[in-house]
Amino acid sequence: MARYGAWVEAGATHFAVRAPLADAVWLCLFEGQAEERIAMVRDGDDGGDDWRVSLPGELTGARYGYRAEGAWDPQNGRWFDPAKLLVDPYAVELDRRFVQDPALALYGADTGAIVPRAIVPGAMPLVAPLPPCFAPGGLIYEVNVRGFTMLHPDVPEAQRGTVAALAHPSIIAHLKKLGVGAVELMPIVAWIDERHLPPLGLRNFWGYNPVAMMALDPGLCPGGVGELRDTVAALRAEGIGVILDLVFNHTGESDVLGGVLSLRGLDNAAYAHAPDGALINDTGCGNTLDFAHAPVRELTLAALRHFVATCGVDGFRFDLAPVLARGGQFGPGFDAAAPIFPDIAADPLLADRVMIAEPWDIGPGGYQLGRFPAGWLEWNDAFRDDVRRFWKGEGSLGALATRMAGSADVFGEQQCRSVNFLAAHDGFTLADLVAYEHRHNHANGEDNRDGHGENHSWNCGVEGPSTSPEVNARRGGDVRALLATLFASTGTIMLSAGDEFGRTQQGNNNAYCQDSAIGWVDWSARDEALEDYAAALSDRRRAGDFAQFPRDGRWLRRDGATMAAADWEAAGAGYVAHVSDDPDRPQAWRIDRDNRRAEIL
Repeated sequence: MARYGAWVEAGATHFAVRAPLADAVWLCLFEGQAEERIAMVRDGDDGGDDWRVSLPGELTGARYGYRAEGAWDPQNGRWFDPAKLLVDPYAVELDRRFVQDPALALYGADTGAIVPRAIVPGAMPLVAPLPPCFAPGGLIYEVNVRGFTMLHPDVPEAQRGTVAALAHPSIIAHLKKLGVGAVELMPIVAWIDERHLPPLGLRNFWGYNPVAMMALDPGLCPGGVGELRDTVAALRAEGIGVILDLVFNHTGESDVLGGVLSLRGLDNAAYAHAPDGALINDTGCGNTLDFAHAPVRELTLAALRHFVATCGVDGFRFDLAPVLARGGQFGPGFDAAAPIFPDIAADPLLADRVMIAEPWDIGPGGYQLGRFPAGWLEWNDAFRDDVRRFWKGEGSLGALATRMAGSADVFGEQQCRSVNFLAAHDGFTLADLVAYEHRHNHANGEDNRDGHGENHSWNCGVEGPSTSPEVNARRGGDVRALLATLFASTGTIMLSAGDEFGRTQQGNNNAYCQDSAIGWVDWSARDEALEDYAAALSDRRRAGDFAQFPRDGRWLRRDGATMAAADWEAAGAGYVAHVSDDPDRPQAWRIDRDNRRAEIL
């Protein structure tokens, strides 16, 4: 397999980039604002796909980028513009964040002053290949690094909003109190704002719009690879793993009106196109990476290996994961035998890592819950929706029991691969779920049209904040019942950071652009009694074995008798208990909707 990127070896610094259709490619070295262009050589006498150059000396720390010349014919997939500085797709560190600018999409407009420069890496120490800390059945804690730490009173102000803040003793103490098995970090690789945000005075807060797939965002991780490696090590020392949420389904180059920043100006075949040449948009973001294109798979695997080998992460969550199994010879639909899956399974660095799919996108046959390979965990929105419906008073007891018992109707009975969750970054927080019937996204600047319209939420009689003791007591009870339902469920469970102590986003269910008090976790407003309750649930869960549903057990009515078919089907049925008779999987729980209670027994 060809080597790409920049590296120092044998007293020289080597650069390699893929640009099959370019007529010429230049390496651009920067000293301040001064730029030196060095012609690269096409690899191979027969017109290879790669361009290379080696320079004498060890240029560790040097800033660089590329420029490529060729046809400018976007209608036919040619986006070559030597005025565009291009980020190395294999860059591992950048010197600044991406900024949105009209020049990025304007032919002939030079972008050398606004596009980040990659940094030539030095020799990176490798992390010992230890087994993942996290095991299926544990608690995943979903974290927006910036939002989680921006307002934490114990974290030094200069460290807030960064990956390093997660290693602060107060943060680690909180994670241990909750019994967190792994933190799942929302995207921390370098991304760019969507074009419509800067005019609104907003910016992307979640990171699901990447440009450089393995370069850490300089705002979130100013210490680069070393900062992430040290934070992972600090968490691992306390028994807490790290899972990275990565986006390999599209890039921030967006649709045909988007910028020329990296892949588009080097190898536009990385993007999936319809027969008429139009960009395929299975992501809702304007473009889609083509996993039938072998170089896309190679870049993805290289990124995964990099984060394991140099940072020691436990695994990965893949955003809009069906894109990994689409395109080219295996068609526009999802293919469970797509080559990326055996590639990961066969890789010695990746084979034992935790792999989690978000099993849906908006492409053909986009909903693929339960169809990812054995060993992959999957976000289970059926759990989320059926549990919400039940506690709202609209869902059935049978549907709830099926979800709590591991969703065998989806995943089968051999191995529970479900990641059960009530709330995630995308949607209402848990506290807002019981305080708002409708989304309140006006701050996003889209006239409240964005975000999910159907949330299976309820407000306990008042929309939004209330001074009524009765309303607030009802909300508190409902949140406790929801949390107990989650912690009693079979499978892996996920909690969105701050939901254990009542975090609110003021009814905003699409806070992707709210780098503000709406999106930041307010530690001063913690409901510590609720937090203690969540921690106690976690203790009870870990005392049993909830990774797999017991083979032997009893379903019980309120009077202790065994549930019969009529009990499940009775109108308004809302009580059931389950007691395991399997000594290898001790667990017991009960649900009581009439009294708004759920318990691990």
